[in-house]
Amino acid sequence: MTDKTPATPLPVPSRSQLLQSLVATVAGALVLLVLVVLPAEFGIDPTGFGALSGLSNLADPPAVTITIRDVTGGNETLREVEIPDAGEPTPLPNPTVFQKQDAAPRTQTLRVEIPAGGETEVKTKLQEGKVVLYAWQVETGSVYVDYHGHDPSFGPDFFVRYEEIQEGATASQGSLVAPFSGEHGWYWLNYNDFPVVIQLTVTGYYDSVINYGIF
Repeated sequence: MTDKTPATPLPVPSRSQLLQSLVATVAGALVLLVLVVLPAEFGIDPTGFGALSGLSNLADPPAVTITIRDVTGGNETLREVEIPDAGEPTPLPNPTVFQKQDAAPRTQTLRVEIPAGGETEVKTKLQEGKVVLYAWQVETGSVYVDYHGHDPSFGPDFFVRYEEIQEGATASQGSLVAPFSGEHGWYWLNYNDFPVVIQLTVTGYYDSVINYGIF
């Protein structure tokens, strides 16, 4: 027969000990609330610990920005645009980025013959913010070209250049969103001792294509 010694009963905490334990638990929870939860969840940082530890950024993350090139109105500027919260569109400052039209884009192809030593201009008439795509090439030889735009109402001295002038050019293609209403196109000079033919195709929302003929 085996003797069984009764287990020593666990001491029952006193009311004072229970109260001390409760106070310690509540105090720890309050410290956690003030130091961690409030800065991280609500951006409330009464002690400054949230800013020091970076927890405040969780509630109010730093703004993210992108650089937008804005050419509306004839003046090219760079703007910092803040990206909003998820689910909201980014407010682009240039209203010409998206264009909904009532009609399909137009397309026109021209063959421009320039005699030896001759010069000419071909322009697309565009309203501000309208877009045009273009492609041109010289069938034989090369030319001097200046791609620019102007608004006749501003006088003959006003113009903007979209591409560096080139000598020895044989082809080019690209697009343009008109920074102002006016005429936007090409000046070509044939410096060869033989005639050249340029084939130009434009597609977009232009009003018309103007061929100024040979100068």
